[in-house]
Amino acid sequence: MERLLEINELSVEYATYEGVVHAVRNASFGVDAAKCVGLVGESGAGKTTTALSIMRLIQEPPGRITGGTIRFKGHNLCLLSQKEMESIRGNNISMIFQDPMTSLNPVLTIGLQIAEVIMVHQKLDKKAAFRETQALLEKVQIPANRYKEYPHEFSGGMRQRVGIAMALACNPSLIIADEPTSALDVTIQAQIVELLRELQREFSTAMIMITHDLGVVAETCDYVAVMYAGEIVEEGTLEQIFEEPLHPYTSGLFKCVPRIKGNDKIQPIGGQLYNPFSKVSGCTFHPRCPHKMPLCEKNSPAGVFVKGRNVRCHLAEMPGVTKREAAV
Repeated sequence: MERLLEINELSVEYATYEGVVHAVRNASFGVDAAKCVGLVGESGAGKTTTALSIMRLIQEPPGRITGGTIRFKGHNLCLLSQKEMESIRGNNISMIFQDPMTSLNPVLTIGLQIAEVIMVHQKLDKKAAFRETQALLEKVQIPANRYKEYPHEFSGGMRQRVGIAMALACNPSLIIADEPTSALDVTIQAQIVELLRELQREFSTAMIMITHDLGVVAETCDYVAVMYAGEIVEEGTLEQIFEEPLHPYTSGLFKCVPRIKGNDKIQPIGGQLYNPFSKVSGCTFHPRCPHKMPLCEKNSPAGVFVKGRNVRCHLAEMPGVTKREAAV
């Protein structure tokens, strides 16, 4: 399988008045061509910062990439100039943002906004670009004759469809979807998820699905990368992560999901969310981990390949780890 995107030991920090925030720390994962990777974790885990790093949209200052590499089709994006990145954004890598109302220009028609992407990257004239725009709107189930309307004339779900159309405008190799359903009601969420699945298969586009909704991950993703405190703590196939989570944090996320059948109560992860200003020695999850050992408080786990996936946990490093020992 061709590896389209390879992130290795990525670190990103922000300088603030209160101190330096290490938003992403030595994160590593990859995306294969035409596959979907779910990047999951609680709010503040570093998911969006990782996405903005791939797009090279981290605002400097206060943010900056301090280490690691982001290789796309073999090229390290961290070494490219802004002009070179402009030719990649939208053309090879596109992003669907969380709030479509703030990502769309309120004073331009949605047709013009999509057509501009096509004209810039595909070098088509205005007439041809608008024909492509109307075809794209039909693809995302918006009547083509609405291309002259403005963002405020669309519902939240329809605006998100416009965002998807813009992301697909140049048939990119990779789409990053940053919480694309979080601002929508449940019914519309299901429609958007189904639309993304259909379009990804039709266009054979790779995708990074950033979400905290494990239901969305189950519906759309082939692989899963679990993020906590800026680190990728577990990475594997969808079946591996869902059937046998090895990191205690991954297991904790599943226990937070309400179940339709059975009498299992929701079991929230104990303790407080990770404070990015605090200095925690050892494993960043150990203050909340029900299985912590003295070793966890002193040494940060380097990560290990076990049972077919990467896990950053001292417990998983021990020989003879069973499913119950690692994740219950």
